[in-house]
Amino acid sequence: MSSGPGADSAPAPATPDSPPTPDTTGTTGKSSMFSSLKIRNYRLFFIGQVVSNTGTWMQRIAQDWLVLSLTGSSAAVGITTALQFLPMLLFGLYGGVLVDRLPKRPTLLVTQTAMALTGLALAFLTLSGHVQVWHVYVAAFAVGLATVVDNPARQSFVSEMVGPEQLQNAVSLNSANFQSARLVGPAVAGVLITGVGTGWAFLFNGLSFVAPLASLLLMRNRDLKAVAKRAPRGKGQLREGLQYVAGRPDLIWPIVLVGFIGTFGFNFPVWLSAYADDIFHAGAGAYSLFNTLMAVGSLVGALLAARRGTTRLRVLIAAAAAFGLLEIVAAVAPSYWLFALLMIPIGIAGLTVNVTANTAVQMGTDPAMRGRVMALFMMVFMGGTPLGAPIVGWITDAYGPRVSFALGGVIAAVAAATIGLVLARIGDLRLSVGWNHGHPSVAFVPRQREQLATAV
Repeated sequence: MSSGPGADSAPAPATPDSPPTPDTTGTTGKSSMFSSLKIRNYRLFFIGQVVSNTGTWMQRIAQDWLVLSLTGSSAAVGITTALQFLPMLLFGLYGGVLVDRLPKRPTLLVTQTAMALTGLALAFLTLSGHVQVWHVYVAAFAVGLATVVDNPARQSFVSEMVGPEQLQNAVSLNSANFQSARLVGPAVAGVLITGVGTGWAFLFNGLSFVAPLASLLLMRNRDLKAVAKRAPRGKGQLREGLQYVAGRPDLIWPIVLVGFIGTFGFNFPVWLSAYADDIFHAGAGAYSLFNTLMAVGSLVGALLAARRGTTRLRVLIAAAAAFGLLEIVAAVAPSYWLFALLMIPIGIAGLTVNVTANTAVQMGTDPAMRGRVMALFMMVFMGGTPLGAPIVGWITDAYGPRVSFALGGVIAAVAAATIGLVLARIGDLRLSVGWNHGHPSVAFVPRQREQLATAV
C-alpha cells in the first residue's frame, strides 16, 4: 500500500545498454524493524490503516460468503472477485497518469470516502433484507473503480511520508499492517456471519474508514517530502510510462512474474471458500480460519521483509517458486488441519513475493514516473484477477477445488523458473550448485567471475 534488485552499494542507473543483474539494484543497509514509525505522518497513516484494513478484511470474507450463500456457486464468487479487480485492468494505467498529476493526500481523501460510502450502502441493503447478488457485483465494481486511483496514490504517498531511506521499511510495515488486520478481520467476520449475519461486517467496514480519513487530515504538510515535481497535464504520458518500463529489464520482468502469480495463483476467495464448503464441509468458520492462518504467515513474511536491508530479485524468484510448490502440496492435502496449517507457509511465500516485487519496482523507478509505474504494477498484479478468477471458478465447479488449486500452483512455479532463467541470462549469470560449509548451496553466479576464478 510499495519498487531493481538489491546490492550492498548504491546501484548505477540501469540503461538499455547495461541491464542490471538480479543483484545490482535496490535498497541498502539495515534498519530496525519499526524505524519508519518514528515519523509522525507515517505513524498516523499506519494507525488509520490498521482500523481500515480490519474492516476491509471483514468485508472480503462477508462478501464472498454472501455470494456463495445466495448462489451456491464458486463461479459466482469468482465473478465477484473479477468485478472488483476489473477496473484496475481496464483503467489502471490511466489511474497512474492521474496520480502523477494530482496531490496525493487530497486524492486519498476522495478515494477513501468513496469506498466508505460503498461499504455503508451494501450494509444497508443487507441489513434491510433487500440484498441481491447483483447488488454485491455493483458494490465490488465500485470499490474497484476507487482502487484504480487509491492504490497508486497510496503507494506513491508512502515515499512522500518517509523518504527513500525508509521506503523499504515502510512498504514492509504496510504489508505487516495489512496482514495483521487479516488476522483479526476474518476471525471477527466469522463470528458476525454465524452470529448476526453478513450485514454487520459491511457496516463495520464502512465506518472503519473514519480512521484513515482522520489520519490524513491530521498530517502536517510541512513534514511531507517533495520527492518529485508533479507531472503536468499533457499528451503521451501513458505511452511514456510504458516505454520507460519496457526499457528496464529490472522492472518489466518482476511485473510479468507478479502478473502470472496474481492472475492464477492468488485466487484464494474461490479456492478457500470451496475447500471450506465442498471438501471439508466446515462452513464459514473454516473459511475464516484458513484466511486467518494465511494471515499469520503473511505477517511473518512482512516482518522478515522489514528487517531485510536489501531487496534482491533472487529472493523474489525463490519465493515465487516456493509459493507455487506449496500450493500444489496444499491442493492434495488429505486432512482439514494439514490443509489449514499449509496456509501459513503459503502466506509467508506469497507476502514475500508481493513486498519484494513491490519494493524493487518502486526503488528502481524515477520518482516522476512512480505513479504510472506503480499503476502498471498494480494493474498487472490485481488486474489479472478479472481474467483468472472466472476461469479458476469454472475449473473449481467443473473439476473440483483440488485440481483448480494445483493448476494455480503449477503456473506460479513454472513462471518463477522461466523468469528466473531470463533474468540470469540478462545478468550473464549461471546456476551454481555445490556445498558451502557442509550444506548444499544453490545460487546464480556471474559467468565472468567464474571464468576469472578458473583462470587464476
